[in-house]
Amino acid sequence: MSPAEIREEILDILADIAPDEDLGELKDEVPFREQLELDSMDFLDIVMELRKRHRVQIPEEDYHHLASMQSTVTYLEPKMKDIVRS
Repeated sequence: MSPAEIREEILDILADIAPDEDLGELKDEVPFREQLELDSMDFLDIVMELRKRHRVQIPEEDYHHLASMQSTVTYLEPKMKDIVRS
């Protein structure tokens, strides 16, 4: 997946987890928690969705890499480079 495809996938997951949030104004470099009403369970849902959809494993010690869209895409790019988005 390209960085743009990873970003779209994360937006899709966020839309499922937080359907009432306006994701159109999401700033890539600002932490999700400063922009969205997400709690720690929501972050676990993101991790679980990535595992379910793409078999991407994210160790707990790496969760801090999922703080913002920019850091999430940067972290996931090498892990998802060989995945084709369906």
